[in-house]
Amino acid sequence: MARVTLEHVTKQYEDVTAVDDMNLEIEDGEFVCLVGPSGCGKSTTMETIAGLTKPTDGTISIGELDVTKLPPKDRGVAMVFQNIALFPHMDVYDNISFGLRLRDYDTDEIDRRVERATEIVQLDGMLDRMPDEMSGGQRQRVAIARAIVRNPDVFLMDEPLANLDAKLRVHMRTELQRLHKELDTTIIYVTHDQAEAMTMSDRIAVINAGELQQIDPPLVCYNEPSNLFVAGFIGSPSMNFVEGELVDNGLQTGSFHIEFDTSSLVGVSVGDPVTLGIRPEDVYLVDRGRDIAAPTKPIPVETDVLEPMGNEVFVYLRVGDSGGRSMAEAEERGATSGPTGQLLMSLDSDTEIMEDQAVEVVLDRTNLHLFDADSGQALVHGIETLGRSGLGEGTTQTGAETDT
Repeated sequence: MARVTLEHVTKQYEDVTAVDDMNLEIEDGEFVCLVGPSGCGKSTTMETIAGLTKPTDGTISIGELDVTKLPPKDRGVAMVFQNIALFPHMDVYDNISFGLRLRDYDTDEIDRRVERATEIVQLDGMLDRMPDEMSGGQRQRVAIARAIVRNPDVFLMDEPLANLDAKLRVHMRTELQRLHKELDTTIIYVTHDQAEAMTMSDRIAVINAGELQQIDPPLVCYNEPSNLFVAGFIGSPSMNFVEGELVDNGLQTGSFHIEFDTSSLVGVSVGDPVTLGIRPEDVYLVDRGRDIAAPTKPIPVETDVLEPMGNEVFVYLRVGDSGGRSMAEAEERGATSGPTGQLLMSLDSDTEIMEDQAVEVVLDRTNLHLFDADSGQALVHGIETLGRSGLGEGTTQTGAETDT
């Protein structure tokens, strides 16, 4: 096991910056996922750690050793790729032991390591099988066992489950968590699948355009995103965003008003544009939102498209006077709020609701997020409310971040 440290790592390809001044510290024994959209620089970051790509600038350390200029074989790392790349003419034993035989390990040591690795990945009794006789999940286990026998300080995994079907991916996620627990080693895992990142990792490193946006435990990234990008990328379905403006007693959007004390906000003042963020599960029908701690005033909306998902229903809402315009028409206008604004709401599957139905919703103010409209940086997660329902009744309720 070993700590992995990147200090001011930059990778430049002519006029393209793939990794931009990356500072990242991964603790000994951590499972860290590098997550972000395609082309964000997560695979390039991993390749610089592996030694497959040399950084343009910066240093990389594994343990106490500066490995920036060392070849891959001397870094104490083992990689598992999206392309499993087994030798088709070799059986499982030969595939797993190939690297050890190249390094002239003696036969007894090779047998011992292969036996241990196959026990860990549950391939007992399959050592004489050929790759074309195995399922996709079994072949992926062979690739993982091939990495385990090297006893690396760090495992590097670049989207190893991407080519598997959905059911098998879920199963292999569990297997990788079990593997990490059993080996107790450092794992750096690249994925664009946030479900993998949320379920497997100790911390998530969210990357966009080569820059590290946030590195925190999964629930921190979900509940306290550092900026608009993280808020929109982490979570499925994505967070709702509504443009608005700070006023004396709260936030005014094109379609509704939310009351709260703006005096506690730092870095913005009355008249400044801000972006409101609210997750679909924090949007409630009025009759189902009576038990939440701090609902907003009711907001009139009209249902648009319903997406039944089995255990829940996603409901797209038209906010304000939409004039019957569709979601596509609203998007063409570039509208996220105002007359053609939309919200996505998540409901229990037993909720009776129809398309094109006029309803009222409330938002849970303890889970409202505010972002600076210019920089995109988070201002607050959970806002102070004025009265339990925003109607001046009762005593002040306090959100997650501000004080009365």
